[in-house]
Amino acid sequence: MVAVPNIKLSSGYDMPQVGFGLWKVDNAVAADTVYEAIKAGYRLFDGAADYGNEVECGQGVARAIADGLVKREELFIVSKLWNTFHDGERVEPIVRKQLADWGLEYFDLYLIHFPVALEYVDPAVRYPPGWHYEGDEIRPSKATIQETWTAMEGLVAAGLSKSIGISNFQAQLIYDLLRYAKIRPATLQIEHHPYLVQQELLNLAKREGIAVTAYSSFGPASFLEFNMQHAVKLTPLIQDDTIKSIAAKYNRDPSQVLLRWATQRGLAIIPKSTRPALISSNLASIEFDLSEEDIAKISAFNRGIRFNQPSNYFPTELLWIFG
Repeated sequence: MVAVPNIKLSSGYDMPQVGFGLWKVDNAVAADTVYEAIKAGYRLFDGAADYGNEVECGQGVARAIADGLVKREELFIVSKLWNTFHDGERVEPIVRKQLADWGLEYFDLYLIHFPVALEYVDPAVRYPPGWHYEGDEIRPSKATIQETWTAMEGLVAAGLSKSIGISNFQAQLIYDLLRYAKIRPATLQIEHHPYLVQQELLNLAKREGIAVTAYSSFGPASFLEFNMQHAVKLTPLIQDDTIKSIAAKYNRDPSQVLLRWATQRGLAIIPKSTRPALISSNLASIEFDLSEEDIAKISAFNRGIRFNQPSNYFPTELLWIFG
């Protein structure tokens, strides 16, 4: 089994550097996928309320524990607070619901999914709630990030999450959060691939002791199904001639090169696949080293191209999060 290194978080806990992402894992196969990933050696699973598959992912975890593949304390389960639950009094109740969905007593890490506060939608009405209040209406909440973060800190005090962090935050807001945070964010999760390197944001996180987790490591590949024109027009990174030539040099898959480019620079990764061969291949990406020259070649792809933002999914005049 692959020996996955850990990243020491500012909260004092160890986080596996290679995890398994649960975005777009279909409900029908989620339990089996999680179970097989645990069997393959994954210990970190990155979920979210918005993914709509937490019940099934929890079933996979429960089966693996019941079968003796793993103990709960050997797993690192991550989930996220959706935008409609940012009001301070909404945070703990939704976390308790998510924990019940997973069949867990605590999360190892719980993140604010986006720095966007939207009006509350009762889970009994619609869950996961998505971006819209009703129809095409986007209705903001007045909750500040300070209000939400204070409630997040309460999760640690209540034993509901061992560590807390942020996702999709940009530099200015991180600086603001650090001014009032009693518990500093342990991690920052961001879209990160050779087309979107975000080096200054990485520099900030390193300086402030915030571990960074990269998602969408393969760039446009995760977004083709949404028919995003800028994703469709780009050469898929795993088919790029430079990436393929580097992969051939190390006798590795292009996907492994892209993942190793991130981990060798100190980031954590959360690739996902439902195919057994790729599940193993992604985990094994940690087992070789790229030269500094090849890392620089891959970093030079940077074009500042972002895929995961609301304006790429639906027409909006209200949500320019990354403006």
